[in-house]
Order: sequence, then structure tokens, then C-alpha cells
Amino acid sequence: MSGTGESMDADSDGGDEVVRLTAWVRGRVQGVGFRWWVRARALELGLAGSATNLSDGRVEVVAEGPRERCRRLLDLLTADDSGSDTLTARPGKVTGVAERWSGARGEAAGFVER
Repeated sequence: MSGTGESMDADSDGGDEVVRLTAWVRGRVQGVGFRWWVRARALELGLAGSATNLSDGRVEVVAEGPRERCRRLLDLLTADDSGSDTLTARPGKVTGVAERWSGARGEAAGFVER
């Protein structure tokens, strides 16, 4: 994990600050419905962005919105998903996630699979 943007902001908790999360997800994450699952979770959280298959087998997830909601999406990407119900269980097998936090760039509304 990178330390960029991880410190507490001068305001209360920084949870409402609009940020951009870029996460690169490794594992068995292509061809298993993973991008669709990410899109569904991001839309539930009210985030804008995309989930894109990369040629090296990873999925790049870009999400913009309040820091707290982006953090929740990251938690969902990295959580141990054993025991989840079949309707919301994360498909595939995540073996690692690298993240980068930066200022929002104003993604268009909605979340797309690429």
C-alpha cells in the first residue's frame, strides 16, 4: 500500500473529501465476473469510475467519490470473502491489491466496465 493520502486531513476525518482511488487487483480476476461485481459495489456506494482488464491479468479499478466510500470499496476488494452469501460474494480469487490515492479528476457519472 502506498502512503499517499493516508494521513488524517486537517478537517475532522477527511471522509467527505472527494478523492480518486486507483487499485490494481491481482489473482484470478478476469473472466469470472469480477469487473461486473466491482461495478455493482461501486454504484451501491455512489462512486464514479471504471474497472478495466489489463493485459497482464490484473484488473485496474479507478473510483472517485468521498474518501470514506472509496475506502469501503477498497475494503471490499481486499477482504477475505469466504462465507459471503452467493448473491454478493466476490467472484474469482484476489491475491493482492496495490493502491494509489490522488485528487479527483472529475470522472463522468456512473461506473463502467472496460
